[in-house]
Amino acid sequence: MNYATLETPPAAPPSLVIDTGGFAGTRQSTFPRVRPPGYFSPDADPAAIKAFYQTNGYFVLENGFTPAEIEALKRETTLICRGDRGELPDHPKADAAEPDASVLSRFLCIHFPHKCSDVMRAAIHNVPTVRALTTIIGPNVKCMQSMLFIKSSGKPGQAWHQDEDYIATRDRSLVGAWIAVDRATTENGCLWVMPGSHRAGILWEQQWHGDRRFDCASQSVGFPYTDDQSIPVEVEAGSVVFFNGYLLHRSMPNQAPAGTYRRSLVNHYMSCESHLPWGKLAENEHIAHFDFRDVIIVAGQDPYAWKGYSDLNRPSVRPSGQGGCAKWGGESLKYKDEVAGAAAASAKP
Repeated sequence: MNYATLETPPAAPPSLVIDTGGFAGTRQSTFPRVRPPGYFSPDADPAAIKAFYQTNGYFVLENGFTPAEIEALKRETTLICRGDRGELPDHPKADAAEPDASVLSRFLCIHFPHKCSDVMRAAIHNVPTVRALTTIIGPNVKCMQSMLFIKSSGKPGQAWHQDEDYIATRDRSLVGAWIAVDRATTENGCLWVMPGSHRAGILWEQQWHGDRRFDCASQSVGFPYTDDQSIPVEVEAGSVVFFNGYLLHRSMPNQAPAGTYRRSLVNHYMSCESHLPWGKLAENEHIAHFDFRDVIIVAGQDPYAWKGYSDLNRPSVRPSGQGGCAKWGGESLKYKDEVAGAAAASAKP
């Protein structure tokens, strides 16, 4: 044997997850089989949850929603996609004879489902969720957005990004609460996170990726981490993944067999003490005073209640990229295969 030809396989990068300890609660979930650090039950010590979240930028609350609540969310998802809660932009109400699977396959994500569905709105106030939010944000919490992901087989994921690039806060208090309506696995496109990446407090540059694995949203670039340092967050249906607005996270395509979904409802929350500089300024309005008021108070008091509240957002459909990204960011957003195809076509005599 020629030992000179043998190569030592590269060592796996050390995990970025820091186990901060504490009582994680009495576990009922059996998936994943081994409970990773950062997975907590509703009876966990709040101090343990807060310590892990502050250090790693995310945590999982298992059994945050009951099986009955999850079934209600599944039924409501189908009704919304069928148009039974109001027609969605560019998606006429489905014919009664069309199978549910056919209807669901048309959607990747619907923004603001709570604007048309009492079931989706009620999920914003889920008691275990709100209790966890007051632990990691503070006593006064408001919600400003919901997103319903259907993500049937073959649908793309979303490239590395930070949610504060899209929903800005003044105090870095943004938290996403990602509710698993189906069991989320690496096969069907679960979340992946870069533990601890929130701590620098930097919003990394975003660029167009051109990668068919992902939808039309741009990707974050220039950060000092590699893909193999990220970890998958596989969770059972009913679990809630909480993550900081500065945490780098992504998801991959749903590669599970046809007819498989990775449904999730994502609600975004922040502290009531912070203005929400989100949206377009009115004429002569100064950015320093701007505070978007289409919000829902879920805990405590709103010190800006004197400003009143508005009802501005409406349900909309997020493009998956499978039909192009013109409606998301203009004609300049072309996938690499589209660019190559156009170049080949122009090269023909």
